[in-house]
Amino acid sequence: MKVPKSPSDVRDALISRLGRRNFLRAAAVVTGTGGSLLGSRAAFAATTSTSAAPAVTLPREILQPCKGPIDGKHYLPSVVEQVRWGYVPALSSPSVLRMKSGETVTIDSVSHEGLLEDQGRDPVAYFGEHGVPRANVLQDAIAIARDYSRTVRDFNVDGPHVVTGPIHVDGAQRGDVLKIEILTMLPRVPYGVVSSRHGKGALARTPNGGAPDGITLDEVMPPVATDGRPTGDPARYGNVSVFTPVRRGRKGVPSGVMKRGDSGEVTFPLRPFMGMMGVAFASADRPTDPALNSIPPTLGGGNIDINLLGVGAIFYLPVFTEGALFYTGDPHHAMGGGEVALTAMEGSLRGTFRLTVCKPGSGDAPSVAFHYPFAETPQAWVPIGLSDPDGSQNGQANDLDVAMRRAVVNALDFLEHDHGMDRAVAYAYLSAAADFEVSQVVDRTTGVHGVIPKEHFSD
Repeated sequence: MKVPKSPSDVRDALISRLGRRNFLRAAAVVTGTGGSLLGSRAAFAATTSTSAAPAVTLPREILQPCKGPIDGKHYLPSVVEQVRWGYVPALSSPSVLRMKSGETVTIDSVSHEGLLEDQGRDPVAYFGEHGVPRANVLQDAIAIARDYSRTVRDFNVDGPHVVTGPIHVDGAQRGDVLKIEILTMLPRVPYGVVSSRHGKGALARTPNGGAPDGITLDEVMPPVATDGRPTGDPARYGNVSVFTPVRRGRKGVPSGVMKRGDSGEVTFPLRPFMGMMGVAFASADRPTDPALNSIPPTLGGGNIDINLLGVGAIFYLPVFTEGALFYTGDPHHAMGGGEVALTAMEGSLRGTFRLTVCKPGSGDAPSVAFHYPFAETPQAWVPIGLSDPDGSQNGQANDLDVAMRRAVVNALDFLEHDHGMDRAVAYAYLSAAADFEVSQVVDRTTGVHGVIPKEHFSD
């Protein structure tokens, strides 16, 4: 009998005995009483706080490429040749890494903030204006802003996100599910940026320059627009970017800090997660095909922006091509539900993921996940609804009612097929005890997700 020699050995042994889902349930119980099932290295983030969000560890150094802790079996840095800027991989895209099902990978993601055209496309200069020394600016961010030449960028059309990948997972075939377990999330830098640009966000003007329903023109945000500038000039949108440093706040919790008036401030805890996790979904003849734009989420996931998908969560995606072709990007240090200003607190992260192929009939993934994105945390199941999931409206359909209906239908399907509930009873249960929350209202295709507490199904 092999004797476990390290916390990670103990974790892997428990997973093999209990299965990953049961292991996470047990971990949630044990950590909630002050214990640990995961050990000190792999999931410093398994320690629960009063909000049930994982604790956040700030590295003692800037996590430049290849520096600091790298927990995965594989490591994927965001070098220029391994990223796409503003677009996601197509079904036929070549992979930049190949790995076996069930293996782990650590990925260095790069935030687009400080790199974009309205910020000068020079992260050293942009962050330097906010007191960040050059040594504390990520080298891969500098290289991407300077050397990226895969496509000629169009600020008015392209997505903003730096997308890393794709990764080929052996054994994945169309009709399978890719299970993405989020194991660690480390902030690479102690700062982030929140931006409202392109005249977008929850309170943006209409395309013809008027006020959207429900508010007046005086209530539009951002409040400044210089419409007299040419279309190609980023300054015409009156963009606002708020630099947000990180420091330890109440009770030593790593927090974002913003100004309040002349001398006050507001602090909020970091809750890091990847806004974008996806698999190849669309076919395209060119890398800048509108079907590959990084902004709208799809049935293949992508820019899903669900703030529950931090450490300990699992994200399930239907597979549409051999190898799945997993990618990630849009790293967030924190995000409120709705992401109302357009972006979250954007900040580069180093994330470690376990990627596992689930076959139909195996019972390893929720039934809904074989045709639609689905998620779970240690505390809850998370059915998802999108307003234009297949791109039939070119990712432009933003009706939250449509997203809400699909989230409810996916919840009903899950409760009926995976938990044996009568559909009418499940509908009543959702109305009485589940929460449905706005994921985001800013990604063209809007999103709603449900939160079904696992403790209600204790048997």
